[in-house]
Amino acid sequence: MFRRRRQGEEPEENLELTDEQPEAAEVADAVEGAASASDGKGPWDSEDSYPALERIDFGGVQVPIGPGLEVQVNLEATEHDAEGNPVGGRMVAVTIVTGDSGLQVQAFAAPKRSGIWAEVRQETAAEIQEAGGQTEDGEGPFGDELHAMVPVQIPEEVMDQVPDEIREQGFAWQPVRFIGVDGPRWFLRGVVSGAAIENEEQWQVLEDVFRNIVVVRGDQPMAPRELLELSLPAEAQEALAQQQADEGEEGDEGFNPFERGPEITEVR
Repeated sequence: MFRRRRQGEEPEENLELTDEQPEAAEVADAVEGAASASDGKGPWDSEDSYPALERIDFGGVQVPIGPGLEVQVNLEATEHDAEGNPVGGRMVAVTIVTGDSGLQVQAFAAPKRSGIWAEVRQETAAEIQEAGGQTEDGEGPFGDELHAMVPVQIPEEVMDQVPDEIREQGFAWQPVRFIGVDGPRWFLRGVVSGAAIENEEQWQVLEDVFRNIVVVRGDQPMAPRELLELSLPAEAQEALAQQQADEGEEGDEGFNPFERGPEITEVR
């Protein structure tokens, strides 16, 4: 399933790929077979030999998929209409959702002889602390991590559903887990949110997905930290083009990529 969402939007709850939602263990099995073949290594560089697994090709990254996983794309606004509403954007990240957990991934160019995760981790911690959040260093299956508690504004539409003390302070704390891997001339970052912060089953699903991502750096020269170009797969582009054509027939003024669009669902 493909869905487009805004940069920073939280994963929705109760997202389903099929009519019958598989158990978390079944989702993990879809990618764990390839993960076990990797002998504990990964994410992968496209020039290396890596386990065969069904993946969605987004250009700069190839993301493994399986039953119960929803794949969303994050857009950064590049155009606005006369009223300031976003009407155009570029793809900047891919988010994988399982249950009520999300993993946002981004791939960047990196120097040939050194990684950037240590610097990025320190800078991210400083930015979160400056915004009033809390951070601490952690360790995980991919090495050094950054764990954070980030203050997030409560939407007005759910304000009456939160406890009085949270409503009075005007924000809630959101736990976030940053993971990263330095590859050959690239850096892959993952941002984990939702139940997987505490739920080991859901985290295992996302860990297996992250471990089996393939990064396509390419040969073109790029500045360190420049985002690797992402693009929609052909089937998603065709679905969006069809939606745009249908809306044009109905006299719609134009296609807004920030509205919920067509979903490409594969039932297995």
